[in-house]
Amino acid sequence: MATVTVDINGRPYAVGCADGQEERVKTLARHFDRNVRSVANDVGHVGDLRLFLMAALVLADELHEATQTPAASVQPLPEADAEAGVAEALNAVAARLEKLAQSL
Repeated sequence: MATVTVDINGRPYAVGCADGQEERVKTLARHFDRNVRSVANDVGHVGDLRLFLMAALVLADELHEATQTPAASVQPLPEADAEAGVAEALNAVAARLEKLAQSL
């Protein structure tokens, strides 16, 4: 078993993983770190545990939405529309974060 150190919101965490999975864990940690930092920018300092929980809920919501969308209905966007799609997705995430912050 391997151990990698990942940085989440500026703090190092040692994480165990299967041998050969170190780069994947680092990539996933970077993705999680972006979500944690995004939540922190929206709600301020609420403590690491609550921040991690809120970021995990946002990711869980994204996963749920992705699994509810039939793959056949997902069509690639032309490049010009891709930027609009990203902006739309970010706005949706921001709205979800606001709802979460209000419920705390």
